[in-house]
Amino acid sequence: MNDYNLRDLTMAGVQWEITDMPFVLATAAAATATESTHPTNNSAPTRTQTSIVPPIAPTQPLSVDTAVAMAARPTDMDALCRMIAEFNHPLRAAVTNVVLPHRAPNPNGLVIITDIPGTDDDATGQILTGPAGELLDKMLAAIGMSRDNVSILPLLFWRTPGGRTPTASELELARPFVNRVLELLQPRMILTLGTLAAQEIAHVSLSREHDIMIAPGDATPIMPIFHPSYLILKPTAKRDTWGALQQVEKLLKSADK
Repeated sequence: MNDYNLRDLTMAGVQWEITDMPFVLATAAAATATESTHPTNNSAPTRTQTSIVPPIAPTQPLSVDTAVAMAARPTDMDALCRMIAEFNHPLRAAVTNVVLPHRAPNPNGLVIITDIPGTDDDATGQILTGPAGELLDKMLAAIGMSRDNVSILPLLFWRTPGGRTPTASELELARPFVNRVLELLQPRMILTLGTLAAQEIAHVSLSREHDIMIAPGDATPIMPIFHPSYLILKPTAKRDTWGALQQVEKLLKSADK
């Protein structure tokens, strides 16, 4: 294994232990090290030196280039999800669970992109749970869809401390994996939830845009709508959202013909 591959595995969170001494001997040496450094019968102290080396730790911050290279390796969603679960993103150390994408068992071509995992998501490891998830399920049911045929992924797979807005660098480091998910799922249409997803994916301000659009350099139609959490706080916005969902339903049905 060359140094480049070893470095990438380390960046992914894989830990290694290196020793020239067989494990049993190294363990025995470590166990007697304390005894040999505390002499008895006034004998001169002797020190037993073992060859155990601590697990390798990253010597430099993760780079976006490393994330891009790692995200490109998996050729299917199972492998990609394993890579995301092991990826040593700076936010990973403080979360309860890595929140992986939800993959539709029977996809209809619609992929939903949301912002960051919520408190319930972090606790369960599932995306869009709790009250926001319940409302989303009702919204999907209203247009004849469900999580059985709709895939969902967040912009970040790790909840930020206190649910704060993620930094640009935190989003940038996770984006290669988001892009790779979309490459593998090959959506016919994308539905973004909330202002952050609208900005990052559709490059629009949600307060001004609520129509199907095509992002520059991408042929996939995108519909930005309000996040279910916002709709819970502001029920009057549900009317506009309902109209947007009807457009999504109409576009997907027309594509089936």
